[in-house]
Amino acid sequence: MLAYIFKRFIMMLVTMFIIITATFFLMRAIPGGPFSFDRVLPPSVEEALKAKYNLDKPLHEQYFDYLNGILHFDFGPSYVYFGQNVNQMIADGWPASARLGLYSTILILIFGVPMGILAALNRNRMADRVTMVISTVGIVVPSFVLATVLLYLFSVRLEWLPTFGVETWQGYILPSICLAVGAICGIARLARSSMLDTLHQDYMRTAESKGLSRSRIIVVHGLRNSLIPVVTSLGMTFAALLTGTFVIEKIFAVPGLGRYFVYSITNRDYTAVMALTIVSSAVMLIAVFIIDIIYVLIDPRIKFSDQ
Repeated sequence: MLAYIFKRFIMMLVTMFIIITATFFLMRAIPGGPFSFDRVLPPSVEEALKAKYNLDKPLHEQYFDYLNGILHFDFGPSYVYFGQNVNQMIADGWPASARLGLYSTILILIFGVPMGILAALNRNRMADRVTMVISTVGIVVPSFVLATVLLYLFSVRLEWLPTFGVETWQGYILPSICLAVGAICGIARLARSSMLDTLHQDYMRTAESKGLSRSRIIVVHGLRNSLIPVVTSLGMTFAALLTGTFVIEKIFAVPGLGRYFVYSITNRDYTAVMALTIVSSAVMLIAVFIIDIIYVLIDPRIKFSDQ
């Protein structure tokens, strides 16, 4: 296990290095720059700004300077938010995005997996049909449309929940639901198909022929073996939600990372874009690593040596 962890850690470092390098040079290759405003700056002012942020250096020197900063966990200053460090931007936006992602994932776990399992165990019955209809509608309806409907019902008409902001825990309810609904429906359909496939396996019929109770067969043999694709999807969804979702954060005025990401891209804020890309990639890589370990815990037939 230790050898596997070390190997995966080295692979994560190599992957992060490739992501950092690719992001750095791709951002520099995009036409324009962080000081390409609508109103053209005097050449002397633009040169002074470039000198201040070391953008007048050769590209390879800028690259090695940035790598040195990454090694010291310093993402540098923002080129758009003057006087603000990118580390502080991430520290300000991460908590709101992380809480929103965590609450959404909890909803996905509570409703998505049980819905899929219930549908599979009641195939072609009312529970299965209702679940499939709900999941289809939930996947098709865009999150911003759902957000508009929920805001009108619970904030405008009923006045139960705030229309924007997350100063209180009530502010997280509607955006969490909007983010979770589509994923709940997707996880439900995935859990259903995975459970149906598991129920038709030979070992399930063997366990039934031994006289084991149906509940024991489903929990011990069926559920564990059908969860592997669900864990994969859930882990990726959780990692994506942790790093912010711009549309929902914008609608509900959530002060998360999403606003920084989009605004930084449109304004060529090199350091902010690269820092947010690195953070998002790191979270995703860690999620993949944890998922691989959970695989072995769920299904002992999977060995670390085989991965």
